[in-house]
Amino acid sequence: MSLGQEYYKTLTYSELAQGWPSFYSYNPEKMIGMNQYFYTFKGGNLYRHNVNSLKNTFYDQWYTLIGLPDDSFTASNIHSVFNDLPLDNKLFKTLNLEGDSTWGATMTTDIQDSGYILGEWFEKKEQSFFAFVRNTSSGEVSIRSTNGIGRSYQVIGGTVINFSVTPLVDLGNIMSVGDYLYFMVPPSTTPVLAGEITQINKNYKIGINQIVINTGIIGTTPIPTQDPYFMYTKNSVAESHGVVGHYCEFIIENNSNKKIELFVVESEVMKSFP
Repeated sequence: MSLGQEYYKTLTYSELAQGWPSFYSYNPEKMIGMNQYFYTFKGGNLYRHNVNSLKNTFYDQWYTLIGLPDDSFTASNIHSVFNDLPLDNKLFKTLNLEGDSTWGATMTTDIQDSGYILGEWFEKKEQSFFAFVRNTSSGEVSIRSTNGIGRSYQVIGGTVINFSVTPLVDLGNIMSVGDYLYFMVPPSTTPVLAGEITQINKNYKIGINQIVINTGIIGTTPIPTQDPYFMYTKNSVAESHGVVGHYCEFIIENNSNKKIELFVVESEVMKSFP
C-alpha cells in the first residue's frame, strides 16, 4: 500500500493465523520466512533481516518513525493498549518496562490525551524500569488537581500579578515555583494558561503579595485585564496525576540504533472514583 512516492505501509496476511498480523514501514517486492529467518527481495537483491547490527536500516537506508527513508536516525516505536475491565473508569499512574533499556512514552485515554514520560525519568528497580506518568501543562485543567487563588488588582507587564493584602488574598502554602498559573475572564468558564510560576513574594507589612510568572512556555496567553480570577495546578513532574480513562493507548519510543530487548510493558492501575 503506497501513501505517497516514498511512504509505504506493507500489510502481511498469515494463512496459519487466518489474519493480518504485521505492518512493515518498508516496501519489499517479495517476502518469505524460511529456516527461522525472514527474507525479502528488493531491486533484484536478496536481504536477510534481523541479522545486521545496525537497526532501522532497510535496503541500506535509514527509516524514520513514520516509515520515510531518511539520512538521520529517529525512533523505533511500539503502539499498544491497556484495556482490562473496559467498563471501569481507571487511573493509569505508572509505566513499568521489563527489558534492557528505557523508552519514552505517550499515553492517551478516551478522556485524556496529555500523559507522557521522558526516557530519562525511568528508574531501575529490581531489574525493571519504572516511572510515573506526567501531564502536559495546558488543557484538561478540570481533571487535574487545581487550586483557586482569587482576583488580582494589578498585572504589570503581563508577568507580575499583584493581589490584595487588605482584605488578604491568601496565596497559601501549597503553591510553589514551577507550578502553572491559569486565569479566567468573564463570561468564559475555561481556564487559560498564563505562565509558569517563577517567584512567590509575600511581605504583608509593606503590601507585597504577588506572583511572578514566565510567559515564554508553550501555550500561554497574555492576561487581558487587571483583575481576572487566577488558579494554579501543581507541576506535573513534581506531582504526578496520571491519566484517567476506561482504557489507555500508549506509544513507547526508543532512539537507539542498537539491539534493544523489551519483554513486558505494565502499568499501575487503580479504579477512579468521581
